[in-house]
Amino acid sequence: ETLAVYHASLWPWFAEHLLDESVNRLLFLCPELGQAPEASLVHMMDTLAKRLAKRERCFAADGQWRLDVEAAIDFLHDCATQNEPVTILGTAFSFVHLLDHLDAAALEFELPSGSAAMETGGYKGRSREVSKAELNRAITDRLGITPGRIVGEYGMCELSSQAYDGKLGQANAAPRTFRFPPWARARIVSAETMQEVAPGQAGLLQVVDLANVGSVLSLQTDDLAKRHDHGFELLGRAELAESRGCSLLNLNHA
Repeated sequence: ETLAVYHASLWPWFAEHLLDESVNRLLFLCPELGQAPEASLVHMMDTLAKRLAKRERCFAADGQWRLDVEAAIDFLHDCATQNEPVTILGTAFSFVHLLDHLDAAALEFELPSGSAAMETGGYKGRSREVSKAELNRAITDRLGITPGRIVGEYGMCELSSQAYDGKLGQANAAPRTFRFPPWARARIVSAETMQEVAPGQAGLLQVVDLANVGSVLSLQTDDLAKRHDHGFELLGRAELAESRGCSLLNLNHA
């Protein structure tokens, strides 16, 4: 029952922000489910892959989240030569590993029109850190994906719903503000009073998720965010907050 609600929450909001008729292939910069069964992001990607089963796909990382650069590049090269648009989905650090390799090898792709990218998560010490603007510029420069088709996703294992910071073709508006679906609400609260801050002010992100039928309804995060009228802008982690993320699971157990 819990997973059924999760799947019902995941799909429509993903489809609204990251699906259109132009995308034919999928490149996941993450492990397959069998290699990282405890990672919520991998479960999300596996769910999307199964829902989009008719589309050719490639998972290009091992169970330790080490990127298989050769597999990723071969898949992208085939997409380019066959003129098949592709959506690349992965963590920010996986994109950095891919882009750094392309830069070192002096490789560039001009992926077919209609290609897109979805990046999620922070860096967690897995790569050098770059700003979102710098990462998006590199995705455009090295992969040929237009800025309006680079979408950020925000989610975590404690939530059943995800937030996105744009829709395909419209994703380059500034500032980049995330929105949850109507059944979830983001509140930006003061660390001192835990009261909601005024629009334009920064605080800690709190999420109320009605899709969390098998767990807690409200979650207090250590993520800093700025409140906007129609969403929130991520600013980073609170000082002294521990690193979190499913990409750390296998490292912790290694």
